[in-house]
Amino acid sequence: MIKLYIDPSVMTYALQFIVGAAITVGAIVAVVFRKMKKKVKNTLNIEEKKEIEEDIVDLSEDNKQ
Repeated sequence: MIKLYIDPSVMTYALQFIVGAAITVGAIVAVVFRKMKKKVKNTLNIEEKKEIEEDIVDLSEDNKQ
């Protein structure tokens, strides 16, 4: 049986590296997915339905001049 001593500071650096790598890979996958989705929509001529809200008109007596 091999007994090794791993310094706690090495483990914190390793953990930071693993978490940073996971976040980076997740961000890259999200960006690539978004670009692929946009390209597929443009290729298939699929339009997004965007709901446009009307302007708010304040008709209260306090704001009339």
